Amino acid sequence: MADPIPYADPLDLVRARALPPRAGAPPSAATALSGRPLGEILVTTEVLAPDKLEEALAAQRGELAGTRLGEILIRMKALSEEDVLRALAAQLDLPFVAHVDAEEASEELAKKVPINFAKTAKVLPIGLGEDGATRVAVADPLDTAALDNLAILLGTPLQPSLATGQAVLDAINALYDRAADEHDKIMEGLETEDLESVAHELEEPTDLLEADDEAPIIRLVNSLLFRAVKERASDIHINPEERDLSVRYRIDGELREVIRPPKRIQAALGSRIKIMGGLNIAEKRLPQDGRIRIKIAGKDVDIRLSTVPTSHGERIVMRLLDKSNVLLELESIGFEPWQLKIMDSLITRSHGIVLVTGPTGSGKTTTLYAALSKINSPNLNILTIEDPVEIQLKGVGQVQVNPKIDLTFANGLRSFLRQDPDVILVGEIRDRDTADIAIQASLTGHLVFSTLHTNDAAGAMTRLADMGVQPFLVASSLVGVLAQRLVRVLCKECKSAYSPTKEELEQAGITPTVLAKAGNPRVLYRSQGCPACQNTGYQGRTGIYELMLVDDDIRQLILKNVDSQTIKKAAVDRGMLTLLEHGAFKVARGITTAAEVLSVTAEDLH
Repeated sequence: MADPIPYADPLDLVRARALPPRAGAPPSAATALSGRPLGEILVTTEVLAPDKLEEALAAQRGELAGTRLGEILIRMKALSEEDVLRALAAQLDLPFVAHVDAEEASEELAKKVPINFAKTAKVLPIGLGEDGATRVAVADPLDTAALDNLAILLGTPLQPSLATGQAVLDAINALYDRAADEHDKIMEGLETEDLESVAHELEEPTDLLEADDEAPIIRLVNSLLFRAVKERASDIHINPEERDLSVRYRIDGELREVIRPPKRIQAALGSRIKIMGGLNIAEKRLPQDGRIRIKIAGKDVDIRLSTVPTSHGERIVMRLLDKSNVLLELESIGFEPWQLKIMDSLITRSHGIVLVTGPTGSGKTTTLYAALSKINSPNLNILTIEDPVEIQLKGVGQVQVNPKIDLTFANGLRSFLRQDPDVILVGEIRDRDTADIAIQASLTGHLVFSTLHTNDAAGAMTRLADMGVQPFLVASSLVGVLAQRLVRVLCKECKSAYSPTKEELEQAGITPTVLAKAGNPRVLYRSQGCPACQNTGYQGRTGIYELMLVDDDIRQLILKNVDSQTIKKAAVDRGMLTLLEHGAFKVARGITTAAEVLSVTAEDLH
């Protein structure tokens, strides 16, 4: 190895490892900022306010001594990673790219760089540039050791471009994927495969991108799992039919068929998946439940496995839970700022019951986990009883119900009261017994979170009354009810603006008041479809919420045992936003479409 380049300044080290600009090349737009301090560049380009810079520099001189200024600004949430990298690119006079195109990257060069090194260092060779140098995307241009090692692996000088860590990792995963879109090739290999010699059980999860199994049936399962994670699927459905199999992914709440494998691989495919989940492969007459732990592209993924016998064979459903990406913050799941303030006041109370309502799949558990993670601290004893435990929360005692040994929600809740809890989460109030114990817990100084299956917030009161809970107990214990739905978010890459008709606006509940508050000049957006969103027009989901505070007026109505519509009208008169009204705000802001909102709130219109 050559002697280290004798530069003291890390910026000089980076410049030394990068090729100089071509002779006669026009100066870049950032050249005027090259070499100036990062903070000065950020303030000069009006990305950062001077007072925020002073605050960050003070932290760098004090408790965060030795930490880079950019990292401090990101921690303070004063800037995004992209903002910092754009300024760093100007400082180093290097190009910045918002998106790293994996299609452009060279597989031949990638073979020289181990995937673990590429992901750890967040570097990716793209292709050969000028003067024999290799163009590379890097997330940390100041990690000179990684750049040195990459230059040695490639055997060429480097031409770095800066990109965010996530952009580089996404491109790495796409480039190194040897299975994602090769279903047809894999199924060709099944023609000659001995389908009875299927499986290696995965004792310890290994990254499927690094797996070297040659058996086509194993590669097909790995391929299906990888593609499901890559496309953000929440479930994989394998449904046997008379002549073949149907494999579908549920993405953003919608089922989409991905492949139709031949019928003859049904037994082998089922056996492979059941072995991964620790199930009995010989038992095909009874339903079975299992769990699979895998790692895909560096992400830990938990899979809940369920098999059910049908007339054409075993039906398999896998629920995917990306553990590295599942815990969301309350601020990021679609609340309005004023709704967040109310939620903060509810989840920091010392006692009372907070209910989240909505149909299955409306994001109730995600909201409750976000609330728990926000208040979770060493000075609170938080206990949960769930069916099942979906996400592991550090420092929280989590119990899974088990009816076989009579560990029900009610029995678990009883035992919790002897564990000196501050906050209790009950997965669902299903019967009067559980409701009574939850109410007693709240009345004796505990904060209780739980869920109910009702259409709107006001319906929670009547549902508890239907269970036989006395109205005075409901009125004295309930402090807030949140009804919610999930709507698909328009793809930012391809959504298109249009001028809606008056009828469309009225149907979606978009009044002139809503438009004024949304700052929208009577322009809505519709879905189109592009490669970024798999031609669906939507990418991701967000929540719409109906948040009802139980104040003295609402309590009086509960005590009178009035119907839910009367309670809802009183709450609306006091400023509550209904699900449809909140959805109208999201439509007016161009976040989703009127059709999406109407599809999830249709039952509330009657």
